[in-house]
Amino acid sequence: MTAHRRPGLLPLLLLGAATGLLSGLFGIGGGVVLVPLLTLLLRFPQRLAAGTSVAAILPAAVVGGIGYALQGNVDWIAAACLAAGIIGGAQLGAYLLSRVPTAFLRWMFMAFLLGVIVSLWFVVPQRDDVIPMNLLIGALLVVTGFVTGILSGLLGVGGGVVVVPILMFFFGASDLIAKGTSLIMLIPGSISGTLGNLRRNNIDLRAAAILGVAAAVLSPLGAIFAARIEPFWSNIAFSLLMVFILVQMLVKTLRDGRRRGE
Repeated sequence: MTAHRRPGLLPLLLLGAATGLLSGLFGIGGGVVLVPLLTLLLRFPQRLAAGTSVAAILPAAVVGGIGYALQGNVDWIAAACLAAGIIGGAQLGAYLLSRVPTAFLRWMFMAFLLGVIVSLWFVVPQRDDVIPMNLLIGALLVVTGFVTGILSGLLGVGGGVVVVPILMFFFGASDLIAKGTSLIMLIPGSISGTLGNLRRNNIDLRAAAILGVAAAVLSPLGAIFAARIEPFWSNIAFSLLMVFILVQMLVKTLRDGRRRGE
């Protein structure tokens, strides 16, 4: 493990609680918020922050997914199809990480995020919308999971950021079903990623345990809030989170470009 200053209990609890709340509220892993906070506030090295985040989000995904499931807001067949794709895609993304230039992919992904942000203000799913499952839809969900896994491995973005809007806008899911299904999908991906990071010694187990417990406590509360918020306002809140992610990726891409030009 890369040497770093051991963080205190209170900062880890606060970061974990915020991550769990966002995870339950938006159906995302939370790594897109947790990783930059670990690196900026607690001085974690980038790889250690990413590995610790993947491990920490597992309890929140499990507990938050159960919360959505108890409310009937998980499409289990869709979740299984997405999980089958994302596991293979994540392995390919990790393999390609050191072999494929990611600058173009980052710009393409940022364009995707911008399109999602705009659409969230104009396209509002209905709460009774469901995914019309058939063989073609199932195959497309596997492909979606596979592409999501590749992006996750190459760009370090969480799968929920990609899957939630795609389920709403291309597969006709309600916002709640999209979020609940996304959290269930994240569970096998988190387990796979954690095992890989353990082998590479890229996890601070103490920090991951504290973050994970705090996140698991707040994740069900986020799921409850999600069910109480009107779909339009849920879209607006999600779009603001996406803006944060977009700005974060833009700054990182421009900074990396300047470094390569030096």
